[in-house]
Amino acid sequence: MLGENHSLINEFPSLSTKIEALNKSDELFKAKAAQYDALDAEIRSLELQNSPADDATMHELKQQRAKLKDDLYQCLLRVD
Repeated sequence: MLGENHSLINEFPSLSTKIEALNKSDELFKAKAAQYDALDAEIRSLELQNSPADDATMHELKQQRAKLKDDLYQCLLRVD
C-alpha cells in the first residue's frame, strides 16, 4: 500500500522489546535503525506525492530499505 509505515516496530511487533533495548545499548544498531527510519520516511513521502521519482529510483530506495531491514532483523535474532 502507498504510504504504509514500515517502521521496525510495525514490521516486527513481537520483537519490540528487543528493538527498544538495542536502540539503547548498541550504537551500530541505533544508527542503522535511524537510517532505516529515514529511508522509510523518504519512500513514504515520495509515494504520497504520487512518486515524483522515477521507477528505477523508487526500486533502488526500496531495495536499500529491504537490505537494512534484513540486517537489523539479523541483529535482533542474535539478542537473547
